[in-house]
Amino acid sequence: MIATLLSIRDGKRTRITRDDLCDHVWEFRFTESAPQYWRDQDPSWREEGATPMRRYFHPDGSITADPEDKVWGGHESTYTIVTGLLADGKVREHYVRINRWPKMMVERHQDWSWELRNHLYFYRSVPDSNAGTGPATISLSVSGSFS
Repeated sequence: MIATLLSIRDGKRTRITRDDLCDHVWEFRFTESAPQYWRDQDPSWREEGATPMRRYFHPDGSITADPEDKVWGGHESTYTIVTGLLADGKVREHYVRINRWPKMMVERHQDWSWELRNHLYFYRSVPDSNAGTGPATISLSVSGSFS
């Protein structure tokens, strides 16, 4: 029961963490606003039902892609999660930036999946293999003794 309550509470979070990025495979696609050259490299623009490009966030701050990814090109990429807070503790802005490219705003969907988006491209978390999009595991830390 506690695990269920923690899972529901976690599903309502809107601030993404490094663990959220690293716990999922991410689909990557260009938007309609992206230059034609980049859309031509994106399988989802070339053919209907094509498998989207995949991206992988790693705990060391790096990002990788599948070896056959034509857009990736093997270049080095790193990500940063930025959260600006006001004096009262409310979030002023929250986004993810890769290298020095345009920042991506973070959105949490009702199915608990994540989306990172700007005017040129977006990343969408892929549901876990057990058909959920929540954290792969929930660990509870309990201190003290029970009588």
